[in-house]
Amino acid sequence: MKRPPAGTIPDAPGSYQFKDAQGQIIYVGKASSLRQRLSSYFGDPYSLAPRTAQMVATAETLEWIEVRNEVEALLLENSLIKANRPRFNVRLRDDKSYPYLAITMSDEWPRARVMRGAKHPGTRYFGPYGQAYAIRETLDLLLRTFPIRTCSDAKLGRHQRLGRPCLLFHIEKCAGPCVAEVTPEEYDRLVDDLCRFLDGDTDEVIGSLEAAMNEAAGSLEFERAARLRDRLASVNKVIARQQMVGDRDEDFDVVGLAEDELEAAVQVFFVRRGQVMGRKGFVLDKVEDLTGPELIGRILEGLYESETSEIPPLILVPDEPVEPALYGEWLSLLRGTKVAVRVPRRGDKRALHETVVRNAEEEFARHRLRRAADHNSRARALQSLQEALDLPEAPLRIECYDMSHIQGTDYVGSMVVIEDGLANPRQYRRFKVRDVPGNDDFAAMREVLTRRLNAYLVERDLPVSERSGRFSYPPQLLLVDGGKGQLAVAVEVLEDLGLDEEIPVASLAKRFEEVYLPGRTDPVVIPRDSEALYLLQRARDEAHRFAIAYHRQLRNKRMTTSVLDGIPGLGPARRNRLRKELGGITGVKAASLDQLRALTWLPDPVADAIWQKVHRDGGRSGGTT
Repeated sequence: MKRPPAGTIPDAPGSYQFKDAQGQIIYVGKASSLRQRLSSYFGDPYSLAPRTAQMVATAETLEWIEVRNEVEALLLENSLIKANRPRFNVRLRDDKSYPYLAITMSDEWPRARVMRGAKHPGTRYFGPYGQAYAIRETLDLLLRTFPIRTCSDAKLGRHQRLGRPCLLFHIEKCAGPCVAEVTPEEYDRLVDDLCRFLDGDTDEVIGSLEAAMNEAAGSLEFERAARLRDRLASVNKVIARQQMVGDRDEDFDVVGLAEDELEAAVQVFFVRRGQVMGRKGFVLDKVEDLTGPELIGRILEGLYESETSEIPPLILVPDEPVEPALYGEWLSLLRGTKVAVRVPRRGDKRALHETVVRNAEEEFARHRLRRAADHNSRARALQSLQEALDLPEAPLRIECYDMSHIQGTDYVGSMVVIEDGLANPRQYRRFKVRDVPGNDDFAAMREVLTRRLNAYLVERDLPVSERSGRFSYPPQLLLVDGGKGQLAVAVEVLEDLGLDEEIPVASLAKRFEEVYLPGRTDPVVIPRDSEALYLLQRARDEAHRFAIAYHRQLRNKRMTTSVLDGIPGLGPARRNRLRKELGGITGVKAASLDQLRALTWLPDPVADAIWQKVHRDGGRSGGTT
C-alpha cells in the first residue's frame, strides 16, 4: 500500500486500522504517537517480521482515530478488535464453554441455576467452574442451607396456579415461594446470604447458623436444631472443597501460560477471599509477531474486555506487559478502583502461579493431542498439505530430520516418522554422525540423509521376504528442519541417488514457520491456523526432541566415562567398591601398586592393570615399581 504523507499523520495517541481491498479491517493497533508508530510500517520491508510484512502487503488503505490519551487508545483498540475480529490480530478463544453458577437477581423470586455462554444483565455470576458436575454438587449442598428456587419460570407459574409445591419443597431444598411459604423479605435474605457465601464471606454464614442451632437447642427445639446442624454440615462440606491460597481478605487472579510458535494455552485461576473460586481457559492463535510482554498485554485485553468483566485489585502474570502502568490504568478505569499487574517472585503466590502454569501446560498438551487424535482433522491436514505443497498424493508417510550437537561434539541426527497423520515411534531412527569434523550442519545432514536413503535403495532391491523393514519404505514427503540451505542439501542428496523424481522434499524454518520447496525462491504460504502447518510443526518438533534426547544420552555417557572403564577384570561391582574404599578416582590415582595389591578382593593382575591404566592416562604414581 502507499505510505500516507507524514505530515498528515498526527503526533498524538490513537488507534489505527489497516484495511484490505474490500474495506475489511485486517489489523487494529494502538500507539502513544500515531506518527512514530505508523512510520515503522513503511521502512525497509525486509526489516519487518514476516507476518507484519504480509499484513502490510495485504492492506490497501490505512485509517486512524485520534484520542486524548493512551488509555483511550487502548479502550478504542479493544472495542474495534472485538467488533471486527481482524485476522492479523491475536485471537482468544475459549477452549470450552465454562459453566457458571448464576442467580437471576432481576426476577421477582431470584433463581439459582447453572449457565453457560453469554452473560445476561440482571444476573449475578459466580465462577467459572472447571466441571458442570462440580457446580451442581455444590449447588445441591448449598440449597439445604439457602433454599432458593431452581425451577424454571414456567414451572413456578404452574405450581402457583395449582397452589401445591413441588418435591423440592418437601425435601427442604426450596423455601416454597410458589405457595407463599416464605415472605419476599425472608426470600431476599436467603438470596443475599447465598451471594455473600459464594463471594467467599463464609465466616458470617457459619456464625449465624451456629448461633441459630445453639438457640434452637437451648429452647429444646431439637428437630429444628438437627436441621440447622445438617445445613451447617453441608456448608462446611462446600468450604472444605475450596482451596485456601491466600489471606481471607485477598482477591486476585492468576494467569498461567504455555505456548509454542503457533498457539498458546492460557489458564486463569480466580481467587476470592483467599479461596480458589473458579478457573477459565483460553487457546490463543498467535497470528501477530509479539514478544512475551506484548503477548501478556493481548491476553489481558481479551480476558478483561469490558466493564462487565469481574476485575480484582491484583492480577498475577508470567511477565509484565509492555507499558505495565498503561494496563494498570486501563484496568483501574474498568474496575473503578486501583488494579495492580505484577509478576509473583516468591512465597505462596509464586507457588500458586507455578500450579496455574502446570495446568496451562497440561491443557495445552491435551489440546494438541485432541487435534492429533481426531481422524477427520488428520485427513483434512493431509489433504490440505498435499494441496499446499502440490504433492502427487497425500503424504501418508512423512519423515522429518533434525541435527543436534554442542560445538561440533556428539553430533547426532534424528529421523521421525508420521504415518497417517500420527507419530509412529517404532519407525524412528537415530544416527551418530561419523564423518563430519567440527560444526557443519549441512555436512551432517548430507551424511544422515545419504545413509538413510542408501539403506532404502539396498532394501528396495531385495526380495520382500529378505527386507528388514527398518528402511524399506520411502517417505511420501521428506521434511528437513531448517531453511533454504538444508533444503538444498536434501535436494542434492536425492539427485545424487536418483530419487529426486520419487521423493518430494520440503524444509520448515523454525523461526517464522516458513515452508520452502525446491525451485521456489519465496516460501509457500500456508495459513497459520491450518491443520497442514500444524502437522508439519508437530513433525519438526518431534524430530528436534528426539535428536536432543539422543545427543544428551551420548553426552552424558561421555561425561561419565571413567579412567577405570575398559580394564579387563574390573566390572561395575569391583569398580564401585574400589572407588568407595579408596575415596573416589582421586584416591585410586594416588594409590601405590602395593596398596592396590593389598586389597584382598582384587586379583593381582587386575590391580596391575589398574595401576598401568591410571599412569598411562596421566595419574600420579605414588607407588613402587
